[in-house]
Amino acid sequence: MKALGIILAGGNSSRMGRLSDKRAISAMPVGCSYRSIDFTLSNMTNSHIQTVAVLSQYNARSLNEHLNSSKWWNFGRKQGGLFLFTPTVTADNSWWYRGTADAMWQNIDFLKQRHEPYVVIANGDCIYKMDFNPVLEYHIQKQADITVVCAKLPEGDDISRFGTVKMDQDGLITEFEEKPMMAHSNIVSTGVYVIRRRKLIELLEQCNEESRYNFVTDILVRYRGMKKIYGYMLESYWSNIATVEAYYQTNMDFLKPEVRKYFFRDEPKIYSKAYDLPPAKYNIGSNVKNSLIGSGCIINSQVENSVLFKKVFVGNNSVIKNSIILNGAYIGDNVRVENCIVESNETLLSDTNYIGENEIKVISERNNRFGV
Repeated sequence: MKALGIILAGGNSSRMGRLSDKRAISAMPVGCSYRSIDFTLSNMTNSHIQTVAVLSQYNARSLNEHLNSSKWWNFGRKQGGLFLFTPTVTADNSWWYRGTADAMWQNIDFLKQRHEPYVVIANGDCIYKMDFNPVLEYHIQKQADITVVCAKLPEGDDISRFGTVKMDQDGLITEFEEKPMMAHSNIVSTGVYVIRRRKLIELLEQCNEESRYNFVTDILVRYRGMKKIYGYMLESYWSNIATVEAYYQTNMDFLKPEVRKYFFRDEPKIYSKAYDLPPAKYNIGSNVKNSLIGSGCIINSQVENSVLFKKVFVGNNSVIKNSIILNGAYIGDNVRVENCIVESNETLLSDTNYIGENEIKVISERNNRFGV
């Protein structure tokens, strides 16, 4: 594919609560065995994009460790490859990334040194499958300056989290509102954009001269009437995990057979870093229903409608329902967990109850494991 990829993975969201205390949103575990950024990386390698830059900033240690080898996504190559850019103090600049446009501008030398004519820009906190080649063909056919991949949001979802768009019959975007309080459309931007590389360099340099730092508000919204900005509809599954509720619901979606089949079995594959762990062990007294259980787990009790990630231990006479248990958590004996997200490496002491009643409860207490 005659495009390079840029993944924006530096953001944080206050709506993630304590879940983002340990990691960037792009590094959040998803679907029992993936990280959020795996989906965008896999989409790019499956689209035959050979050069990808990941722009990370906030709490990037977990993300950097996950990306320590590019071979898992087939980016270990002589030409191109996977590049990881974090904010760098230089003689000319000592700023952190002040926005998505600024993050790309601070690495503009990378863009100038490449030879690919187009750039695919994508967020690292979305769960979806997509071949970017038809989007690029659509972009070229429409002679667009920028193409925005859009999706129709189901009724009941919080539209105020997203940028909403309106398009005419030809696909030209006529209205673009960023996170409106009162939305006039249920079609939202997925955070995936196609643009010619030279055009992107030109717009980034102009934004920097004017002290503008956000790609959406300072380029897409500002130039809506001046540039030809088209929308491309994504009809398949798409989810953004940047709130506690959305993260919980996305993982619960993986318990649906059609979603599980779509991501786990249907081509093209979603790739992730491999860990050499034994299969889950189900001891006498275990009873697992409609759940995903990761490698290295040891189950001694009841688990129902839940997602357990790698190396989770569940003690005797415990009940886990409608919950997400992240990597390495230890659940003691006689514990009840319902409608909760348990943070990674967390310890739930024996004879305790954790129940989310009106909202999803995030458990991050950092108990002493030896006190179980």
